[in-house]
Amino acid sequence: MQNAIRIIGIDPGLRRMGWGIIETLGNSLRFVASGTVTSDGDMDLASRLCQLHDGLAEIVHSHQPDEAAVEQTFVNKDAVATLKLGQARGIAMLVPARAGLPVSEYAPNAVKKSVIGVGHGDKKQIHMMLKILMPKAEFKGNDAADALAIAICHAHNRVSDRMRRVLAAS
Repeated sequence: MQNAIRIIGIDPGLRRMGWGIIETLGNSLRFVASGTVTSDGDMDLASRLCQLHDGLAEIVHSHQPDEAAVEQTFVNKDAVATLKLGQARGIAMLVPARAGLPVSEYAPNAVKKSVIGVGHGDKKQIHMMLKILMPKAEFKGNDAADALAIAICHAHNRVSDRMRRVLAAS
């Protein structure tokens, strides 16, 4: 008999870091919780990163996920903004890793393809498919919805991702 696997999906951001937690058992998905950790834009960068770290650590501690998935960031034209987002992404990877969770990464197009069937789509399509895949899902805003989509992507790809890690380690 299999046990359900609890997955936290994390959508990194310096202002708003979305998180979504689901459980998967076989092909079934169950919504657990979602939300957003925010940082105060008036504070210095180090303090904002601390806010994100502490908020996400509390979520991981209280919901006890088994695995984590983080969206890879894209490089935009503003190098400073890209670097800051990279630092927030570091927090998104560090918190679950420090909690002993395996952390997988997925490109934005892979997340969209996994949830809506194509690699390019808009936020409305993601919201609609989340409600179809998990009718009881509740999410406020795009960041929490994106995080749930990342968790779903991982649920669909976790076995092959784990096999890639085993092969890479040998």
